[in-house]
Amino acid sequence: MPTQCIIILTVLSVLFSPSFSVWAEDATRMVPLDEFIQTAAASDTVFEEILIDELRLRYRKALFIPARDLILSIKNQYDFILNQDRNEPETVIGLTKLFPHSGTSVSAEYSTFPTLSSGTNSSELSFSVSQSIARNAFGKGTQLLDKIIGLEIQVARHQIVEAYEDYLAAIIFAYVDWYEFFQKADIAQASYNENVKLLDNLKEREKNKIALAVDVNKIRIQVYEKEESLITITEEYQRRLNTVKTILRYEGNEILIPQNPDSFFTAEYKFEDDFKQFIQQSRTYQVFDVLEKKSSFEIDKNADDLLPSINLFAGLAMDGSRELFHQADNVVFVGVDMEWSFPYQVERAELETSKIQLEKTRLSNTNAHYRLYRDIKNLYLNLKQERNLYDIAQKKNVLAKAVLDDETQNYLYGKITLNDFIRAVNTYDNNRFDIAARDAQIKRLMLERMRILDKLVTRNQINERHKISIQEENN
Repeated sequence: MPTQCIIILTVLSVLFSPSFSVWAEDATRMVPLDEFIQTAAASDTVFEEILIDELRLRYRKALFIPARDLILSIKNQYDFILNQDRNEPETVIGLTKLFPHSGTSVSAEYSTFPTLSSGTNSSELSFSVSQSIARNAFGKGTQLLDKIIGLEIQVARHQIVEAYEDYLAAIIFAYVDWYEFFQKADIAQASYNENVKLLDNLKEREKNKIALAVDVNKIRIQVYEKEESLITITEEYQRRLNTVKTILRYEGNEILIPQNPDSFFTAEYKFEDDFKQFIQQSRTYQVFDVLEKKSSFEIDKNADDLLPSINLFAGLAMDGSRELFHQADNVVFVGVDMEWSFPYQVERAELETSKIQLEKTRLSNTNAHYRLYRDIKNLYLNLKQERNLYDIAQKKNVLAKAVLDDETQNYLYGKITLNDFIRAVNTYDNNRFDIAARDAQIKRLMLERMRILDKLVTRNQINERHKISIQEENN
């Protein structure tokens, strides 16, 4: 059998034998994407750090809306009456209750104090009710403030979901990268092993004087190049594996292996239909509506602040001697309490500023709409391009395999040099790397599509994953 024929048969047996993974002999554990997400949600404390802001929102209204607390006030002092050479205690006890959503205040006060005209103490017990009728009339201002804070809470909750979704997208990106370099490392390992076998075979042939030293050196250079590629790709793979272990908080000894996540990215998509649904149902557009509504309420609130503070009040007072109201005098009283400052410079500025802010919010929402349309449209174009390039890479790979088959025959009959044959082998390897890269890029773009369209996660999914139930505010 001719020398070239022996070499070619050896090359064929190596190149087209089933490849094997560098991790095949180690204890491995397959981690599908669904399991990865569930484990990360349970273990990665970054999710908890994001969600803990929900707890703060529960107290936001309590911090900014006037308190409904029952206020107890006590005052006790001694009065020294010099011309009578005596001292008597003076005590005042008061209770006040505010009903902020109706603008009503109720108070009761009891006091006992010494008098100059007699050697005994006098007592007074009074009850009063105050109702605002201009600024914050019947609690209007507080109700507007309640709505404004409620809308701020809605926005904050959307932002928490957005932050959760962004981080979820980041860890899925990490999984996609991990799977991409797992594939590339497998290809690089198999290619290196194939070329080492070929080099060993040619060395043996060289000893038997049936292979040229120059061919051995050419394959040796090829092996070095494959080893360089393997070292580089393996290091990149290990980086991504370390990222995955950190996300999973994994401390075991098994070798983690990714699974092809194709099933996660199989959704059909059409730009016009998706963007229409995005406008109607997405969190992003809900936030736009909430921000505009909040700006409108702030105008109403600032306009209410321009009104004078007018309160109607009524009550009952009982005056008497001693603490037990002997010989008490009862008085029923009504009145008006008004405060009106001029010229309301700050309040007027706040009102005009809030009107400007409403217009700015509307313009910002409009601009954001067109910006999102552009960005999502470009994303879909990019996705279409990558799918086309992936299809081309698949076709090129079929042709590269066919070319390698033909070049093998050509080298067998001396029609091409070893350089040409090596070039065909490398082209086939490069196409396999290209397919892995294109496939990963499509998955990244599909993931970005889900993230930007608010399709990656919902509030209910978050609650289910973390076994929480967030009580929504009724605004």
